[in-house]
Amino acid sequence: MSRIEKTPTIMIVDDTPAILDLLDQMLRAQGYRALTFPRGKLALEAAEETPPDLILLDITMPEMDGFEICRRLKNTPRLAEIPVIFIGPLAEADEKARAFAAGGADYVTKPFQEEEILVKVRTYLRMMEMQRELRKREKTTGTPSGEKAPL
Repeated sequence: MSRIEKTPTIMIVDDTPAILDLLDQMLRAQGYRALTFPRGKLALEAAEETPPDLILLDITMPEMDGFEICRRLKNTPRLAEIPVIFIGPLAEADEKARAFAAGGADYVTKPFQEEEILVKVRTYLRMMEMQRELRKREKTTGTPSGEKAPL
């Protein structure tokens, strides 16, 4: 069974309890397993123990901002490929650039639309599943992606 066929786990990291609750309810209603964390340090520890399938990450938090959390995730080989979707205030171009430079896959502005979050979550989960399938196929055939297997 592939990871997408089991219930995908989405980690939500935000210091605002109301946003944690809203995203948690929204994702659970779609059948996802949601894990909520009010602080980056707690989220990093949990991710290292049990990597999630995707992370929704607030930018502005006390102690450690979302950029630093994302950099730490991307510098950990076991966690580096997990898609991180930043959630932040109406962004200036330089803030979005910082999010992508830190390793973020996407950016959603607050206040966010439920459907936008759900579409992005589904898209990135599907992309991760396709990458896993491709790697599995490469191992089976011994052929790197993009090359045709010998006849």
